[in-house]
Amino acid sequence: MTIQKVEVERFSLTSSKPFDAVVAALKSAVGQPDIVEFFRATRAAKSFPDLERIVQSGVGRTDLMLFAEFDLGDILRRETGSKTPKLIRLVVGNPLIMKEMVRHAPDAGSYAPVTVLIDERPDGVHVSYDKMESYLLHYGSSEALAVARTLDAKITTLLRECTS
Repeated sequence: MTIQKVEVERFSLTSSKPFDAVVAALKSAVGQPDIVEFFRATRAAKSFPDLERIVQSGVGRTDLMLFAEFDLGDILRRETGSKTPKLIRLVVGNPLIMKEMVRHAPDAGSYAPVTVLIDERPDGVHVSYDKMESYLLHYGSSEALAVARTLDAKITTLLRECTS
């Protein structure tokens, strides 16, 4: 048994835009395939080129897609009866990017696809992302780190666009 400590860098922005506008901007930039159909189609793909075509049809202009959405604030609002807090977790990524990281650092599969957290606070809408490079740094794979840096740049650029 081994236990390793993984230090993570969190990228965070605070926006004065309304919560719903930030969420809408982010969702409009990523593909939103019917995820059940997407996974059925990827499992049924007969070749890697077929799989690539399926993935490419599911990604948005950012080369990313939405895998899952968790409205964490809904759970809190049900308890309090309030309209706040607004807090949502979006799981986004691209299976082809994940494949490249996992090829060089198998543990990358624990971290991809990635989470974007959007929450409304008194000082604005906070958008956070834990950088993939920081997760993979201690695995020592320069190839995986190169892919992670590219992914981090895609995500952080997207978050800057959605919050400004």
